[in-house]
Amino acid sequence: MVILLMPNRDFRLLFVAAVLVMTATNATLAQAPSVATGPMAPAVLGTRAVIGKSNNLEIEVTVQGPAAEVTPLQVACVFEYVEGDIFAPPALPAAANGMVHLDSALHGLVTDLRASGRFAGHALETILITPPKGTVPATRLLLVGLGDRREFAPGLMSRVGTVATREAMRLNVASFSFASDLKDAGIDSPTGEVVEAVLSGALEAIRTQSYLAKKGAGAKPSVRRLTLLAGPAFFHVASAAAREFLTREAAAQPRR
Repeated sequence: MVILLMPNRDFRLLFVAAVLVMTATNATLAQAPSVATGPMAPAVLGTRAVIGKSNNLEIEVTVQGPAAEVTPLQVACVFEYVEGDIFAPPALPAAANGMVHLDSALHGLVTDLRASGRFAGHALETILITPPKGTVPATRLLLVGLGDRREFAPGLMSRVGTVATREAMRLNVASFSFASDLKDAGIDSPTGEVVEAVLSGALEAIRTQSYLAKKGAGAKPSVRRLTLLAGPAFFHVASAAAREFLTREAAAQPRR
């Protein structure tokens, strides 16, 4: 074993240098950005992202409510009427409730139709509304019934997506926006599963219409874009689910 002997002065200088190096290293580590492992922050109102395309249908997700989205056709979903159901818990508070905003913008027309029984909201029941001027920016509003809230299952949204897309094609619109309004109604639904169900139903309608067109029994699908409306807290989840769905769709397509 070799022992190095050095003057006290040299030893003190070496010790100070070592301390300075350690201090600088720790400071660098402290300033390095940490990797976020928690949930993503809610998206801001107006955030919009084009996710992809399948069967010539472009899928878009945006943070917006049905009362404010500019679109040729706005689709909104409602359950069978229960007095005060969109205004009281478990429904979302009015400030965050897109269906309340829609009803308010239409001067209570949605509640009037439901409470009077003119639109019962049975599963897959529809009613088409032409919003009066100065109410909402959508040219048309389609309400789609979801039935009894106590019996709701996410799988229903596939058929809702089909019904909504067929109605959009019947109206010959090039795009439409879709709001499930499940969270507004107080339903703790799995966002990703609902998104995938709606897209599955929409594409089924597009494929069927394309089939009819090839047979000379119908027009080609008019719809080229479907915009899914999501709340700030669910934008990222909805976008991820739509992206995963489109990825699976692409993988399932036969190679040419």
